[in-house]
Amino acid sequence: MWNLADAAGTTAGTGSLLTTIVPFILMFAVLYFLLIRPQQKRQKNRNSMLNQLKKGDKVTTIGGLHGTILEITDDIVVLRVNDATKLTFDRSAVNAISTTAPAAAEKSAAIEKKD
Repeated sequence: MWNLADAAGTTAGTGSLLTTIVPFILMFAVLYFLLIRPQQKRQKNRNSMLNQLKKGDKVTTIGGLHGTILEITDDIVVLRVNDATKLTFDRSAVNAISTTAPAAAEKSAAIEKKD
């Protein structure tokens, strides 16, 4: 014999499984959009910046050292810190590009001197 109590118990079991899984799915979605996705975007931007490095760029290292790129290879960057000092770093040690167009800065400085 099939009664109403058995039918209610079966439905409640399925509902409890759904109410158990939904919070985990929501937690994963929140963690993905708040932690994982922004970190992936930052990493993609950093890799793009490291791939765009070229000779003459003014950069800042992760240690806070400012310099101009003299030589660059696949994994090594040689920076000129001042007229007499050249330092060698891994490419991954570059934190940011200070100026991407040193020629444009020199042109604007030359124009200011004329005035």
